[in-house]
Amino acid sequence: MFNFLKGVVGGSGGGQKDLPYNIGDPYPSAWSSWSHFRGTSKDDGSPVSIFSLSGSNPQDGRLAAGRNGVKRLRTVRHPNILSFLYSTEVETVDGSGTKVTIYIVTEPAMPLYEKIKELSLEGTQRDEYYAWGLHQIAKAVSFLNNDCKLVHGNVCLESVVVTQTLDWKLHAFDVLSEYDGTSGTATGPMLPYEWLVGSQYKSVELAKSDWVAIRKSPPWAIDSWGLGCLIYEIFSGMKLGKTEELRNTASIPKSLLPDYQRLLSSTPSRRLNASKLIENSEYFQNKLVDTIHFMEILSLKDSVEKDTFFRKLPNLTEQLPRQIVLKKLFPLLTSALEYGSATAPALTALLKIGSWLSTEEYTLKVLPTIIKLFASNDRAIRVALLQHIDQYGESLSAQAVDEQVYPHVATGFVDTSSILRELTLKSMLIMAPKLSQRNLSGSLLKYLSKLQVDEEPAIRTNTTILLGNIASYLNDGTRKRVLINAFTVRALRDTFSPARGAGVMALCATSSYYDTTEIATRILPNIVVLTIDPDSDVRSKVFQAVDQFMQILKQSNEKSNAGDTAHAGSLGLSSMPGNAGLLEWAMSSLTLKGKPLDQAPIAASNSVRPVTTTTAASSETPSMAPVRVSSSSDFADAPAPPSPTLTDGWGEIENGVHEEQYSDKDGWDDIKPLEEPKPSSALANIQAAQKRPVSQPKPQATSLRSKSTVKAVATKDEDDDLWGLIAVPTPKIASKSLKVKTSGAVEDDDPWAAIAAPPPTTKAKPLSAGRGRGTKAAAPKLGAQRINRTSSSGMQ
Repeated sequence: MFNFLKGVVGGSGGGQKDLPYNIGDPYPSAWSSWSHFRGTSKDDGSPVSIFSLSGSNPQDGRLAAGRNGVKRLRTVRHPNILSFLYSTEVETVDGSGTKVTIYIVTEPAMPLYEKIKELSLEGTQRDEYYAWGLHQIAKAVSFLNNDCKLVHGNVCLESVVVTQTLDWKLHAFDVLSEYDGTSGTATGPMLPYEWLVGSQYKSVELAKSDWVAIRKSPPWAIDSWGLGCLIYEIFSGMKLGKTEELRNTASIPKSLLPDYQRLLSSTPSRRLNASKLIENSEYFQNKLVDTIHFMEILSLKDSVEKDTFFRKLPNLTEQLPRQIVLKKLFPLLTSALEYGSATAPALTALLKIGSWLSTEEYTLKVLPTIIKLFASNDRAIRVALLQHIDQYGESLSAQAVDEQVYPHVATGFVDTSSILRELTLKSMLIMAPKLSQRNLSGSLLKYLSKLQVDEEPAIRTNTTILLGNIASYLNDGTRKRVLINAFTVRALRDTFSPARGAGVMALCATSSYYDTTEIATRILPNIVVLTIDPDSDVRSKVFQAVDQFMQILKQSNEKSNAGDTAHAGSLGLSSMPGNAGLLEWAMSSLTLKGKPLDQAPIAASNSVRPVTTTTAASSETPSMAPVRVSSSSDFADAPAPPSPTLTDGWGEIENGVHEEQYSDKDGWDDIKPLEEPKPSSALANIQAAQKRPVSQPKPQATSLRSKSTVKAVATKDEDDDLWGLIAVPTPKIASKSLKVKTSGAVEDDDPWAAIAAPPPTTKAKPLSAGRGRGTKAAAPKLGAQRINRTSSSGMQ
């Protein structure tokens, strides 16, 4: 009964079952009388290491040393010292007596000797890893000796463990004690538990228990000897058997040999300080040590040093040990990116290292970092993410894209940088299949509607190409409202010839979504007029498209005559030869990797040439591949938007989608499905299309027409569809023909008279009438006359 109450008061209870950790399998070796186990937390299952030391006598000297080790490990904190998590002392009573067990729980680690065998490194990679490990242990020893004035007393192979990130850490603090050499009154042993140290690891003065000589020696004398023993055990691949073996230097690297000999000097005062070992040794100057050291002090580096380092890092990782890159460098890199200390080129290294991971590890370690980076305010990071989206985009889940990635990416559609707008546009080819209909139809299409009238001709062209590619992800009603309006009213009337060619080919690639009525009344009338386009590439595409759409109509007619009316009204290009090439064109111009300037032609043979905007952040003007453009097309007058900076975000929100900009009356959606046209109306549309000035387009025509259309529909009901702004308008020339008809110059029984050239509405006036109101075209002349009149009156 007494023993039970004693156990409850002492907090030991039932032994291992009261530990908040599960004890797993033991490791083959551990320091001194300790046992080293694998373990997991009972709360979250996270891995830990558990050390236990047992004794049958509560006054056992080993237990006293163990308690000293627990106290020291709990209070001494350093990056290269094993991290303490938990400790307890348990007393259990059995038939033979009381058993006391001390438990220490630390971060997960395994004995160095076991880890070296597991890694099986050879040659240069082995030497670089050993150099990095010794560098860490030397820093830990230097911290104890120089900063804390403590003596570890037993630095050796068994007192070093390796963490999951392959860092070497010092532990086994049972012998650790304060250095009292500066006290003239100190007597007795300085290390009360030095008897735990194996005789092969003791220096000459410690083996003789010459405490007077030890107190006269510097604080690092004993631990410097231990560092020499550790170096011998590492490179020889075996544990030290006796002190005389330290004279065998055959396995010690030549660059480390002088320092090794100074560490093992027979004179304690001449032994090399661990801090000097780190500073002076040539052995520690290698790529692995320099790379990890740079990453650890990354926040102290300037932007130029960071940029240079991260640009070299992808090639450097190929030369370093693969396991160290994955377990040590990779966590440092992800942390630097997440917390903003890394620059944009670091993303290239992250994706390269991530490609070495398994699918499960990639999902757990790489994708969360990438998703967080989309919320970054660094525009350079955003640009880098979009440039490499083909490497990770397919791995992103649909939910992550729709809820976490797209809201940040969408701000790039309205960014002032043309580079960012184009990259955002191209990224939609990968993201669109994973977007919900709410984002796809309600948000993305509104942005694309604005980009079809962008000041950059390459962006307008790529918008048409993208819309053709994502048409399959739109629902039927949206396709009916959007596709024909986007391709005919905007793309075919663009002043940039590749944009017109893209519109023609996009119509062909999406022909399966149009019925015969739409082909006959809305598509063919708009593309036929481009058979006289000034650009030969556009003309060749138009003739090909006309042939294909006519073939669709012919097949529909044949099936109607044969009595098969089920599919007669909906024949698409999927049944036509050559369709694969068209779809390939639409895909290839957006899915190419690398810089935009390296894009392939839009079509295989007679296609539009590659069209891109600038790719360098410092560029001021658009950069495009050679294209054939009509001499009357002038799209170079628009000023280029400012280049992206490293401090700006995705785009200015104030330039983004406002409620008044993207109301229900914006974009293509305002268009209502065309009703079945009456013969006279269809004829009027054809006549209007024929009179449209295709060969001499004016740059301002589209913008003026868009502005006038917006003003015209501003008073419509708010529930109207959003695509009506680009409904086929009645051209101004058609209105002139109506005036001619009402004037009696055209007879009612002649339907073709409406497209005859109208008679002039004004007559030439004599030059003497120059001051009249009817001669507004002679504004400069009026100004000159006014100047002459003023000057003449002044002379009078």
